[in-house]
Amino acid sequence: MRKTRFGIVGTGRISDWVLKGAVMEPRFEAAAVCSRSMEKAESFAASHSIPKTFTDIDEMASDPSIDAIYIGTPNHTHHDIAIRCMNMGKHVICEKPLASNAKEVEEMILAAKKNGVALMEAMISTLSPNFRMVQERLGQMGHVRNYSGVFCQYSSKYDLLKRILSGEEDSPVPSSFNPDRSGGALTDIGIYPIYPMVTLFGMPNGIKANVLTVNVPTMRGMCPVDLQGSVLFEYEGMTAGTVYSKIADSRLRTEFSCDKGIISLDQIHITRQVELIPRGAPTSGRSSGPAREDITVPCDPDEYLCEFKEFIDIIENGSLESRNNSLANSLAVAKVMDEIRRQAGVTFPAD
Repeated sequence: MRKTRFGIVGTGRISDWVLKGAVMEPRFEAAAVCSRSMEKAESFAASHSIPKTFTDIDEMASDPSIDAIYIGTPNHTHHDIAIRCMNMGKHVICEKPLASNAKEVEEMILAAKKNGVALMEAMISTLSPNFRMVQERLGQMGHVRNYSGVFCQYSSKYDLLKRILSGEEDSPVPSSFNPDRSGGALTDIGIYPIYPMVTLFGMPNGIKANVLTVNVPTMRGMCPVDLQGSVLFEYEGMTAGTVYSKIADSRLRTEFSCDKGIISLDQIHITRQVELIPRGAPTSGRSSGPAREDITVPCDPDEYLCEFKEFIDIIENGSLESRNNSLANSLAVAKVMDEIRRQAGVTFPAD
C-alpha cells in the first residue's frame, strides 16, 4: 500500500489532536514537522515518532520525500503557508477556517488549480459518518423547512481574556480571541454549524446577525472581537439559524425540521447520535407523540480520522477536491462569515 507522506505545520494542541486520528488511516504517514522553534519541533517529533524536523516552511515544502502538508497554525497564517506549499507542488489540508476572508480563499483556490494539487478545509462537521448518513436520509424527509444549528462551548481562554481586560494580567490576548490573528467565536466555533448548512442548502439569500463583541488590545489598538452570536439566514421555502458561543455552554441539539418529521443531532461538530422523529398527529400535550428512532451509524475510532480518509481519497482518485468540503463550499462559507463580521463590526488585518 502506498502511503501519503505528510508534513505537519504547527505543534500546538490541534496538531496533536488531529495527528492521533490521522495515524489510524493506514495510508497516512507523518514524515516531517515544522515549527518556529526547533526545540518544539523536536519535542513534537519525538512524541509522534516523526523522522524529520524543520523550522522553515519553504525548506519542508521543497522536500521531495513529502507529498502533502497539514496546516494547524493560527488562522491568520493559513493563506500564506498554504500558497507557499501549493506553489511547491504539495497537496494541502488546512485547518478551519481555510483563511481569514473570502478574498484569501479565492487566492488559495487559484493556487491549487494552477499547481494541480488538492486543497481541502479540515472541517469535521461535514465528513463524519453520521453527517453523511443524515445527508442521505434528508432526501426521504420531504422539504426541509427549518435548520437550527448550535455549537456553544465555554472557552478555557475566556477567563484569561477577562483578567487581561480587567488589568489583572499583562499577557497577550490568546489567538482564539485576537482579531489580529483572525480569531473570535465565529471563526473558532460558529463555522461548525454554518458549514453543514451551506453544504446542504447553498448560499443563503439573506443574513441577519446578532453578535456580542468586546474590545481587546491588538497591534492596531483596541479592536472588537466577537464572543458569541445568533444568525438568521433566508432560503427559498425554509428558514435557518445558528447559535454559537465561546462564553457559554449549551446542550441544545441541532435539528432539521422537515415535511415528514425531524432529524435531530446530538451535536453538529462531532455528531455521535442521531434521532428521527416522524411527523405525527397533533396531540395537544395529551400523549408523547410518535416514537423516536435512533438512526445513528457507527463512528470512526477517532473523530479526526474522517478528514484524512477523505483527503487521501481525493489525492488517490485524482479529483483533488472533496464533495462536501469542496472549494466552492469553503468559499461560500467564507463569504457568509465575512458578512456576519461586517454586520458585527469585526475586522481582521487581512481585510
